[in-house]
Amino acid sequence: MHSKLWLVSAAVALGVLTTSPTLALEQIRTAIVSRTVFFMPLWIAQEKGFLREQGIETAIDVLDNAEKINAEVRSGAAQIAISSPEALIVSAYQGGSFRMLASVAQKPPHYIVAKPAIKSLGDLRGAKFGVLSMNEGTTFLVDDLARAAGLKKGDYEIAAVGGAPTRWKLLQEGKIDAALQPFPPSYESDAAGFSNLGPIATYVPDYEFTVVFADAGWAKANASLVTSYLRALRRGQAFMSSNPDETTAIAARELRTSPALAARALADTARIGIIPDGLSVSDKGLARVFSTLQRAGLVAASEPFDRDKFVNDSYLAQAK
Repeated sequence: MHSKLWLVSAAVALGVLTTSPTLALEQIRTAIVSRTVFFMPLWIAQEKGFLREQGIETAIDVLDNAEKINAEVRSGAAQIAISSPEALIVSAYQGGSFRMLASVAQKPPHYIVAKPAIKSLGDLRGAKFGVLSMNEGTTFLVDDLARAAGLKKGDYEIAAVGGAPTRWKLLQEGKIDAALQPFPPSYESDAAGFSNLGPIATYVPDYEFTVVFADAGWAKANASLVTSYLRALRRGQAFMSSNPDETTAIAARELRTSPALAARALADTARIGIIPDGLSVSDKGLARVFSTLQRAGLVAASEPFDRDKFVNDSYLAQAK
């Protein structure tokens, strides 16, 4: 009788031991903009269990809208965001509490894609550009491009329509004339006969494009959790170069494209240096974003560039 009780007790104890790590997982909701290649460190960290090994379970929501992401983090509905940095910087200079924690794209990964009738930059006069948001990301890059093409305000139109997949859909439907498209959507547009006017990096070589951020108060109250999250992301980024075949398979699924186009996108990402090694924020890229915001009148021209107002590197340093 005693041996049976011992076996039952041992089984119960074993069950507790094997299930308690799952029960102990911290829940983090991560909001991202779209399905583009620089989110690979996150997808890999989730797929390979790197986040779970750090005691984290994350739900990844693709919101296709930068303002919605900011609202979700502000309300606490999402704890971590991976999105454009512009609104964060503007808000920080007004006393806002969002802080950058890391980077996943330190260069703009886009090509200038236009309807087939547009053959050169000069043909962009009168074009309707689709962008993510009027206050984020590609909006400012379009203005840089327009100046390079000799265009001024009023010579072109900008419409906030959403992330890259949405822009590709609207290009095909003829509802916009041009857009900055990352790869692999840019490859699909090439194959479909749309005009590719080259990489936007020709005109904007350094630009901190997509960052990991959180509310400063939440991050401080959950410092070890934030560090663990970033450690998992760093492992995801390191996995990319050491496991190319598995990375390609994950990319094809998450980007909803073919393995061949996924492999091409990953190769271009590495060649251009889009995802920073170790996920550190680029000061040169931040300075370019800051000067762009000042030129747009969103940050006062008298304000000095002060990264400490909107960047907190301490969690990433601990993650190393």
